[in-house]
Amino acid sequence: MASVFARLYTGTGAFDIVGRRRTWYLGFGVLLLVCLLSIVLRGFNLGIDFTGGTQIQFPTSGTSQEVQVEDVRAVYERAIGEEPAAVQIAGTGAAQSVQIRSETLDAAQLVALKQALFDEFAPLGADGAPNPSAISDSAVSGSWGDQITRQALIALVVFLVLVTLFLAFYFERAMAVAALVALVHDVVVTAGIYSLIGFEVTPSTVIGLLTILGFSLYDTVVVFDKVKENTRGLLGLSRRTYAEAANLALNQTLMRSINTSLIAVLPVLGLLVIGVGLLGVGTLADLALVQMVGIIAGAVSSLLLATPLLVDLKMRDPKVREQAERVRMRRARASAALAGATGTEGADPDTSDDDVLATELRKEKALSAASGVPARAGRPAGSSRDRKPAANRPTGRRRA
Repeated sequence: MASVFARLYTGTGAFDIVGRRRTWYLGFGVLLLVCLLSIVLRGFNLGIDFTGGTQIQFPTSGTSQEVQVEDVRAVYERAIGEEPAAVQIAGTGAAQSVQIRSETLDAAQLVALKQALFDEFAPLGADGAPNPSAISDSAVSGSWGDQITRQALIALVVFLVLVTLFLAFYFERAMAVAALVALVHDVVVTAGIYSLIGFEVTPSTVIGLLTILGFSLYDTVVVFDKVKENTRGLLGLSRRTYAEAANLALNQTLMRSINTSLIAVLPVLGLLVIGVGLLGVGTLADLALVQMVGIIAGAVSSLLLATPLLVDLKMRDPKVREQAERVRMRRARASAALAGATGTEGADPDTSDDDVLATELRKEKALSAASGVPARAGRPAGSSRDRKPAANRPTGRRRA
């Protein structure tokens, strides 16, 4: 286990994620197929904001007993014979109230339900005394949910167009395509899980679905930025292929992606545990659930889908395939030389290999530098100390 964490933090390319991309494609394909079939065959559990219904509301301040969500739900089931769509307590202090949302109720059902609620909780009216008029009802139209959905779809289209332009300008076309495929995957998987499990879809769900798009794109951009850095000038080298450089980038950003996802999930867990579990704010559940599913789907797709798909798109480029072939041939020659099958001492170096070429350049540079350095200053062979005076050289003495 310790070695796994060490490899995660060092990011030395120990995890072959890109090499197993066919396995990831198979898993993502099955998941997408299940989600699409569920969306088409089962559909969504739409809330009354989309289908229309009835909302009943009464204040909790001054009631005959403390109002609990489960108690209100039980009263509703006894009076109507069915479960309500949603029961939640909103507000704090004197402004706190109970909101019950259900399918459209007729007049007789409304009278029976109000009377049952008054008998159980006796809420206070405007005069400060228990009064049945404190329990109000209103009809919820499905047009509000339709308007939110329409606006959300318009926002989604505008977002995708802007994201495509940004990615195509900042990165390249293959990266833009891979990022958009991962983005569509996140949306479909999140919607499919909601359809499979039967979570109620509310306007909060639609809003939460839009927020996860930004997180999904952010994680993908971080990985692609590292891929861009690792593959800069790669076509002129033969040290590693594009797939290996992309896999190294994944390993170098793997721990960062995991930490970012965990940090993003923690506040969402706080919403679920504290907001929904302890405080009973039901509206937070829709927002928290869709964000949790979206964050997990976005993190997984950015690591296991976007980058492997980018590699496959790049491998369609003849220049990238040619460079991969040079790497393969170089390694084949190195293996053969190591085994003694090829390569003899004194043979011409393989200048197509960047390592060999760099070695040769270093040797030439060293030889050139050595030839340019003057010889060590020793005593010249014909120095004045060793030189004997010529026989006829005048000495300055007068001959006798």
